[in-house]
Amino acid sequence: MFESDFEANLYALRQDKLNEIAALGTRAGLLDAAARYPSRFPAQGGLNAIPDLRKRFDHPASPVATETLEAKKPHVTVAGRLMAIRIQGKAGFAHLQGGGERLQIYVRRDQVGEVAFALYKLLDLGDHIGVTGYLFRTRTGELTVHVETLTFLSKAMLALPDKYHGLEDTELRYRQRYVDLFMNTGVTVKQETHAPSLPPSANAAPAALPSSSNQDLSSRPDPSPSKQNLSSRPDHPSLVSLSSRPERSAVKGPASSSSEPEENIGNVREVFVKRAAILRAIRGFFDERGFLEVETPMMHTVAGGAAARPFKTHHNALDLDLSLRIAPELYLKRLVVGGLDRVYEINRNFRNEGVSTRHNPEFTMLEFYQAYANYHDLMDLTEELVTFVATEVNGSTKTQFLGNDIDLGKWTKLSMREAIVKWWPKLLGEPPKDETFSSAYRFYAWLDPILSGPLPSSDMTADEHEAARLRIVVTLHRASPSENSVGKLIATIFETLAEPHLIQPTIIYDFPLAVSPLSKQKPDEPDWVERFEFYIGGFEIGNAFSELNDPVEQRKRFEDQLKERDRGDDEAHAMDEDYVRALGYGLPPTGGEGIGIDRLTMVLTGTKSIRDVILFPLLRPQTRASE
Repeated sequence: MFESDFEANLYALRQDKLNEIAALGTRAGLLDAAARYPSRFPAQGGLNAIPDLRKRFDHPASPVATETLEAKKPHVTVAGRLMAIRIQGKAGFAHLQGGGERLQIYVRRDQVGEVAFALYKLLDLGDHIGVTGYLFRTRTGELTVHVETLTFLSKAMLALPDKYHGLEDTELRYRQRYVDLFMNTGVTVKQETHAPSLPPSANAAPAALPSSSNQDLSSRPDPSPSKQNLSSRPDHPSLVSLSSRPERSAVKGPASSSSEPEENIGNVREVFVKRAAILRAIRGFFDERGFLEVETPMMHTVAGGAAARPFKTHHNALDLDLSLRIAPELYLKRLVVGGLDRVYEINRNFRNEGVSTRHNPEFTMLEFYQAYANYHDLMDLTEELVTFVATEVNGSTKTQFLGNDIDLGKWTKLSMREAIVKWWPKLLGEPPKDETFSSAYRFYAWLDPILSGPLPSSDMTADEHEAARLRIVVTLHRASPSENSVGKLIATIFETLAEPHLIQPTIIYDFPLAVSPLSKQKPDEPDWVERFEFYIGGFEIGNAFSELNDPVEQRKRFEDQLKERDRGDDEAHAMDEDYVRALGYGLPPTGGEGIGIDRLTMVLTGTKSIRDVILFPLLRPQTRASE
């Protein structure tokens, strides 16, 4: 549990403090367990949550005047985590954090009593407390609670990360998201900013220690010696605010290795607040249009609906091998067969593949299906959806992602063939023409001459490097016996040349049949299908197509996929006899689409890694250095 001797010693010291706090509570009439870890705090509903208090009394546009607060002394009850604390003589300041925002409190011994003030001196950064009191402003205008009662709620037995740098180690942030969420809220010691946040519901949490206790505990040494005492009067000129002075760390640990953070991590909590808002907006969008939200199985006997390796599991009671869901597609289309003409599911998928800044083995997808529609209808619906969600969540269609200003209200449409032509490297000569894609013979006859040329080197220009990289990709593709399809090669060339350029919202439509086993063929071009993907920020966000509803053709496609599997493609689609049977009952013309929630959240929050939008991303098990 402990990562160092320092941490173990600190834990023991804080355990001693907790014992002292419990002793204070039992003297005041509480049971030992209730004094150590109270079960509730009688808050006044959600109205006094810290973000709501700031909105009501400290809104930048209309803050409540100091004179008004002094006259009315509005009474409040708040609870939160201590993120800063100073004790000077018979008074002290602290910052409580809750709902992603902070609120200053002012504690005075002659107001709260000897017992409660002794409790206050036993508190550490990270502890949870509850207070009641009235609002006022310090001389610098800081909104502050003048505490009348103070209640201990929970002790932080481990030290918080360095107050100036927060939790910065990227992997440690992912492993200890529970620390990341309250440390990296956009609030710094040097400057507090109150980020937008949804007001949390009030937490019920124990009766406060009586502030009128007569027991004198003032002889206990003050853990925060200071030569400057705070006045006992809230209007004293020295009563400025905690945030206007250097913060005292309650526990001194190892010094930070640097004086400034390597990068601005920003408000981690707000990313996940926005993620929840994105899901609410998506549900509202589809509910308004008559779609029905459904749930489909997460354990499949046949892993289908996508080209991916599944995770395997086993059901003991049924002695049945199962796969975790790689996509809900085939079950959702079964529902359309059953007469649910508009369905959607926000689902967890599991794919046994690599990890990167854009891929996590466990991820969230939105999939929706609309009967009597095709991929052109879904193109329009996609633009409406993304524009709506961006406006609902960010108040604008404009966002910034990886240094790029992106307008989610302006879309471009290109066919895959048009995209290849548009970004074809000039060093490789003339780009392909329409007739080049008409047959495998013509395509290879045109392509093979470009295979000769230099390999990438450090002194190449960007254009030379891109041309050489394409030569390598094509050569490797042609050499692989499991990927000898011209359709797959065309898709690979598109991904190599065009995808990095698709920063602004772009729909790429008409895909090769070879990479689209569940899509409907174009009537006039049987080697191409009615499919599109949309890209933002240089990567794919969603994938959609007119659904194949011919059971005979679907069986043939599955059989072709099995041949690819025999050639070594372990991501080729398996045969699903029951799905083919479902198509036999008649699937109406249907358009279906899947959208990556994690990637969409990355774009809308300006986050550079998929791990930053997943609360607990998959990581390798942590090992001790001694191992």
